[in-house]
Amino acid sequence: MRKIVLLCAAGMSTSLLVNKMKAAAADDGYECDIAAFPVATARDHVDADIILLGPQVRFAKGKVQGEVGPDKIVQDIDMQAYGTMNGKKVIAQVKKALGDE
Repeated sequence: MRKIVLLCAAGMSTSLLVNKMKAAAADDGYECDIAAFPVATARDHVDADIILLGPQVRFAKGKVQGEVGPDKIVQDIDMQAYGTMNGKKVIAQVKKALGDE
């Protein structure tokens, strides 16, 4: 099971996207745990397989990468997918990044 963490300004704005991603993952039979948290808690999520940053915090990518380690995958969420709450597209991004396609 993959652990996917989304980070945003306060952990609230991505909750709808998390739900859309969970639905898309279930439709694909992709086993994963998905949750959203404030970017300030990045170092608490070093056990995640991938960390995705919401558009409002993508400026913090270098800082987050430094807090979780260079071996962790940290990516920006595709802005169009975020704006349209396209959970399927974000799950596809995750699967590609993790080599789970």
